[in-house]
Parts: sequence; C-alpha cells; structure tokens
Amino acid sequence: MKRALMLSLALVLCGLPGRSTSLYEQSVQKAVSQRFKSSDISYLLIDAQTKNVIAFRWPDSGRPVPPGSLLKPFVALAYAQSHDFKYPVFNCRGSIDGCWYPPGHGRMGITQAIEYSCNAYFLKLAQRVSPQTLRVVAEQLGISTTPRAFTPAALIGLGGLWRMTPRQLARAYLNLVARADGPGEAPLIRGMALSAEAGTTSAIERALGGRAALAKSGTAPCIHSRHAPGDGYVMVLYPAESPQLQLLVCVHGVPGAKAAATAGQILRIAVDGP
Repeated sequence: MKRALMLSLALVLCGLPGRSTSLYEQSVQKAVSQRFKSSDISYLLIDAQTKNVIAFRWPDSGRPVPPGSLLKPFVALAYAQSHDFKYPVFNCRGSIDGCWYPPGHGRMGITQAIEYSCNAYFLKLAQRVSPQTLRVVAEQLGISTTPRAFTPAALIGLGGLWRMTPRQLARAYLNLVARADGPGEAPLIRGMALSAEAGTTSAIERALGGRAALAKSGTAPCIHSRHAPGDGYVMVLYPAESPQLQLLVCVHGVPGAKAAATAGQILRIAVDGP
C-alpha cells in the first residue's frame, strides 16, 4: 500500500497524465484524519497546480477567519507598489514597539521581518499604506474582503478585524507565489523560505528532514465557541521551488509557531505517505 501511495504521489508531484489522483487523495485524507483526530486542528491541503482539494477538515469553512500575521505579506506588497518596490529598514525594540518578541529583533529589512514575523516592522510599514493601494493589491490577489478598520494593527492581523475564508486565503497565497519573480513579491518569498528554514515556521523543515518549503505563521484572536487566548495559523507551499502542494492549518489555543509543528507533520504525510 505504501509503495502504491508513493507512486501515486510521485505522479501527482510530477504532473504526469494517468495518475490515480483519487487513490492518493483518499489515502492522504484517511491518514491525516486518523493521525490528527483532535477537533482543535483544522486543515486544508490543496494540489497547488490543479487547485483540487486533497484533504480537508475545517468546520464551518465558509465562515471568514482572522488569520493574524498571514496578512502581513499582503500589506507589504501594498507598500511596495506605492514606494517603487523599495522596502525600508526598521529597528525593532521589542515590546516598546508593539512586537511579540519582547527583547526586539533589532534592525531588519522585509525579508527578515517575514522570516520572524516582526510586528514592530509591519506596524511601521502599515502606517505608510493607503486604502487605495491595499484595494488594488487585494484585487490582484483575489481577496474580496477588506479590514473593518483601516489601522496599522488591523492591517497586520492584530485584533481580528480583517477576515477571509480559508479558501480565499489559500487562493491569495497561490496568486502571491505565482508572482514570485516580481520586484515586490521576491523579497517576501525569500522571507517565507527563511521562515520555514530557521524562522517562526522552522518546525516545518524539521518535519520534512530539511527539505525546503515556503511558509508563514500567524497568531490570531480565537473565534471558537470554546474560547482560548488565540489560535495558530500556518500557510505552507511545498516544495519551495515550483510548489505542488499547499497546506493551510489552524490549531486552536496555540501560537502560530507551535501550529507549524502540526503543519509539518501533516505535510510530511502528504509528501512521504502514511
């Protein structure tokens, strides 16, 4: 069974005709649902080439969710498009600047800010983004929602005032990665690669045995009926070069960095088989 699954996955990832997609999808869905039985874990696994859903468990999936820092790349791209695609360097002093990392990240550019999801950097960046430019970028990425309040905090996912459905969020990231060579997008994609390698989502590459991925984490206000301080979101595209798989995970009651460990384990099942 494992040999058949691995062959099916190889055909999927290579995009060859004649593959038994249904067998692969059924095998992965069964394996993931058996391994991750907790109702605290929601996931959406997509074939990044065909956009077909491979495995899925997301109660009330049509309900918009607040994805926290997963919004940061969208705000960054809006800044780039109105500033000649030149990103600034900011100094993060930690808590005093509103960052989640109390000691501060120090001086960093956009790539490192994505890698470590630096709140201080993006709060400063969002102050220089106009509603008009953000609407243009949202349209380019297929995002149909806008923040309920146009403040720097809302733009970067704090407070849960900008929401979208899981499928809308996944589509936006696919559109972003499809433009990976763009002058505004390329530094963001590099930051996502570094995040999976050594940043806030480094648990993903550890689960994959060092194989490269693109990833972004987010911690957002909890919207579950069983309330928790927050929920962790993770977006992953694998492999880093020409992604074939896309995974969105939400884990109830944990920060995004911890949710990355769950995402890595789910993705490993999809790549290597049960």
